[in-house]
Amino acid sequence: MKKDAYDVIVVGAGNAAMSAALSAREQGARVLVLERAPRAKRGGNSSFTAGGFRFVFHGVEDIKKIVPDLTPEEIACTDFGDYTAEQYLDDLGRITQYHIDPDLAEILVRNSTPTVQWLREKGIRLVPNYGRQAFKHEGRFKFFGGFIIGAVGGGRGLIDGQFAAAEKLGIDIRYDAQATSLLRGSSGVDGVRVFAHGVEEEIRARAVVLACGGFEANREWRTKYLGPGWDMAKVRGTRYNTGDGIRMALDIGAQSYGQWSGCHSVSWERYANDFGDTDLTKSGQRNCYQFSIMINAEGQRFLDEGADFRNYTYAKYGRVVMQQPGGYAWQVFDAQGAPFLRDEYKLRGATKVQANTLEELADRMRDVHPANFVATVRDYNASIKRDVPFNPNVKDGRCTVGLAMPKSNWANPIEVPPFEAYSVGTGITFTFGGLKIDTTGHVLDTADTPLPGLYAAGELVGGLYYFNYPGSAGLMSGAVFGRISGREAATAALAK
Repeated sequence: MKKDAYDVIVVGAGNAAMSAALSAREQGARVLVLERAPRAKRGGNSSFTAGGFRFVFHGVEDIKKIVPDLTPEEIACTDFGDYTAEQYLDDLGRITQYHIDPDLAEILVRNSTPTVQWLREKGIRLVPNYGRQAFKHEGRFKFFGGFIIGAVGGGRGLIDGQFAAAEKLGIDIRYDAQATSLLRGSSGVDGVRVFAHGVEEEIRARAVVLACGGFEANREWRTKYLGPGWDMAKVRGTRYNTGDGIRMALDIGAQSYGQWSGCHSVSWERYANDFGDTDLTKSGQRNCYQFSIMINAEGQRFLDEGADFRNYTYAKYGRVVMQQPGGYAWQVFDAQGAPFLRDEYKLRGATKVQANTLEELADRMRDVHPANFVATVRDYNASIKRDVPFNPNVKDGRCTVGLAMPKSNWANPIEVPPFEAYSVGTGITFTFGGLKIDTTGHVLDTADTPLPGLYAAGELVGGLYYFNYPGSAGLMSGAVFGRISGREAATAALAK
């Protein structure tokens, strides 16, 4: 292929990559997207998500700008609340123990709303996430945890919409094309070496955007950087995120950044497949633990199931499950908690036992110390402040008293049969370590100097998440920094 056949090459084809491609094309650049996966498995981790975006908004009027077909009935029965820039920044700081790069945090938050509006302009349909982010309680929905909006069709709907927009704009897309290294010329990065269909070739461009995910699907790197046991984790998403983009950039002097020992990991179906399946994106999810108690092999509770809204705890509890004896746990519900179980608990493939007594339940769980389990449940039931009313839409303060491991909210007793228990292991979503970028998406070298012609966005960017992650900030940051990096790469390329 002749030199400078393209202005911008985007490596990857998830939300961040497609946002970069669309943004670069807006500037008039000739754009090529390289997708390692075949067409049927395109979209990276984004295809496996719920399609949610965490963004700044002020009441229902801002929501109506993004979801103009909200009905009067929906508006009348819903408290959307608001989510200010200050709240967003506070959440990012608190959740990451204030390790987050403050400049990147500011860019993410300040660009969140215009980026969601931009996606809608590109044809992405968005709707309020009823049911998963707002329960109907006493006749009214109230959204909680700072996350309101998701793409129609979830992550797959988001990706299909972005690809449709890209094809309409004339963006070239190549599937089954694995980028293996970056090409460098006198003016910086000027292309990518690609292995496709058994043939290696060089494709030239004036700028490259890396947006091909972290290294969560690389067992060797997981064990090396996350630690022992992580080779056994289940990958919630794509099998193609093996750290290629990170490695290619490091090979030419890019700076590693962020928490390489950290990752987004959740309670996941214990016997799930090794990698995700886009036809079964929800089947392994076990995210209703706040209405359960979680029990390890020794029959003990080991975390505060009601510490905060699910959006602020689920991405760190996978690591806690892995640290338990045997690397597994059970989520235990009674008939009072069962109505709050999402559909994925009812799908085929869930490791579930049911019984009419706690003793029988322990026997059917088989790998939990039975006497300890029964004693744990009885001690938990006896400790609950039952005079505090239960409300699933707020941190209700219905807590335990006197336990070594408290439950801070939503503490309903486990006492009404039938009892149900679901076995969980650890599912890894994405890794936190990656490349250092500046606020324009430029990849930096070890001296904090921009590498000419190289930009990055999405899950291979380090510095945003440490220890934990606020739900739906991932797609939002991918879109924000994808849009910025695509625009900046195109501007630089067209100026050459």
